[in-house]
Amino acid sequence: MEKTVLFKTSGSVALITLNRPERRNAMNQDLLANLYEAIDRVASDAGIMAAVITGAGTAFCSGLDLKAIATDNLMDPRGDGRGMMEVLAACTKPIIGAVNGPAMTGGFELALNCDFLIASEHASFADTHVKMGIHPGWGMSQLLQEAVGQRMAKQMSLTCQFISADEALRAGLVNEVVPADSLVPRAMEIAGQAAALNADMLQTMKNLIEYRNGATLNESLGHERRGFDEFVKKIWKK
Repeated sequence: MEKTVLFKTSGSVALITLNRPERRNAMNQDLLANLYEAIDRVASDAGIMAAVITGAGTAFCSGLDLKAIATDNLMDPRGDGRGMMEVLAACTKPIIGAVNGPAMTGGFELALNCDFLIASEHASFADTHVKMGIHPGWGMSQLLQEAVGQRMAKQMSLTCQFISADEALRAGLVNEVVPADSLVPRAMEIAGQAAALNADMLQTMKNLIEYRNGATLNESLGHERRGFDEFVKKIWKK
């Protein structure tokens, strides 16, 4: 039986591939458990400095596998109390989403939980929670509006319509749109650029940027300044 998540490294960059192409990489318990293991491996391996997540086949991820909702533990697949948002938030290393095709609902939430996104020309995005009658649980209601603004988020979530890769670029949802055959190489190139930098400061900068998620501008500026003061003190001690 093929693994539902593939993991390989190239230098200090990991490539994580959702591998249920026959189900458009729909998430069942096994896929989620293996995905979280892969992300934890990135977080804990000192030799890995950045990662890329993509999908096998023609889809990035079609969301929850509806056949598994009644049978699988999709919110806590490993039984450790940690779900998608907790696992990804605990990884202090950059994770880039390489969106190769449709990213729908839960698959869209996975993309939103990445640090940023590179999209293939064939990528598309849709939040179909309302259409399917499924309550979001991995951040859709908050992360989408953070990415594209509340008005655009309302249009996407309340109409359940797909937007194209080019529309996603204009909305600020993705950073770049590239030809399909260039997607993973480009995402790996960007991850490699990050991985080649100062390891401690790479993670520090990521944490500083994300600190603003739960703080005001003034609080975040103060947090940065306090960190700088500590940094300078360490330099003087040397």
